[in-house]
Amino acid sequence: MNTVDLLDERQRDVLRVIVQEYIASGGPVGSSQLARRAEFDVSSATMRNVMADLEELGYLEKPHTSAGRVPTDRGYRFYVDTLVRFKEPAPRDRELIKQNIAPEAGVEEAVQEAGKILHFITRHAGVVVSPRPNATIFERIEFVRLRENRVLAVLVATNGQVLNKVFTVDYPVSSEDLVRASNYLNELLGRSPLDEVRARIQSELEQERAAYDALTRKALKLGFAATDMPRQERLFIEGTGSFLETPEFADMERARALFRALEEKSKLLELLDRVQRARDLQIFIGSESDFSSAGEVTVIASPYGTDEHVLGAVGIIGPTRMNYQRVIPLVKLTAQALSNVVKEA
Repeated sequence: MNTVDLLDERQRDVLRVIVQEYIASGGPVGSSQLARRAEFDVSSATMRNVMADLEELGYLEKPHTSAGRVPTDRGYRFYVDTLVRFKEPAPRDRELIKQNIAPEAGVEEAVQEAGKILHFITRHAGVVVSPRPNATIFERIEFVRLRENRVLAVLVATNGQVLNKVFTVDYPVSSEDLVRASNYLNELLGRSPLDEVRARIQSELEQERAAYDALTRKALKLGFAATDMPRQERLFIEGTGSFLETPEFADMERARALFRALEEKSKLLELLDRVQRARDLQIFIGSESDFSSAGEVTVIASPYGTDEHVLGAVGIIGPTRMNYQRVIPLVKLTAQALSNVVKEA
């Protein structure tokens, strides 16, 4: 039997109210404050006993300077998984997401707008991972001749993502050569995953026919040079200054630790990669992740993409003392809006 099974109805109600009161006020919640509430109708002594039991089970803790209690990471987790009553996004918030993350804007713009709009609505930092390269499908490649044997390659994916690469060739190339090369490569590659395109071109270069067909070899060499580019997803973070507005991060050492983690990005990307592998909304509360040594940080993120592929993730980063019942549905709605954009791209 785990501790979840040991919580009776009163304990659950008390924990739910303490979490909600603490989220709203930011101050420790006392037994007399709860005993006065109509839904409990018990003495302060009885309420103290209930709260003491919840503290012993690890759901509450008592700050040194107060007689009241505050939720622990475990308390927040139980609240989010079992007790929270989610709120439908307000019509105004729903309309803002719909207007700012629209299919006509294109994938690149929609991805960047998603983080901005989540920050604006929630007042927490918005975070978005751009479409994952291994799920991006090649659509076409085009070449533009520049000066001094320099060539611009434009790779376009089916989801609207555009990758540009400028490179120098050590052999003569005309504008007509570039048109023929793009036509050949587009026919050869079809709709292949973008991270397989370079390997496919290399395989063709190693074939015998490429050795004696000068035009084919030139096209393949152009394609090989064009596809030599970073394949890492990009991370957009909006509104990190919002942490400075919360009392939890008034301590400068804690704030510095958090901003270092945000600047390094590697641990945050690891968390968001877990979200994409899970293919469902994930919530990381405080010590549940090693994202930041600052503590008291929650990351809520949801994957987005097509029916077949997860392309990225979108979410928020904020203090553990946040309005989960409002924020979680907003993250889900934003992910749905981004999915609609990439499906229609």
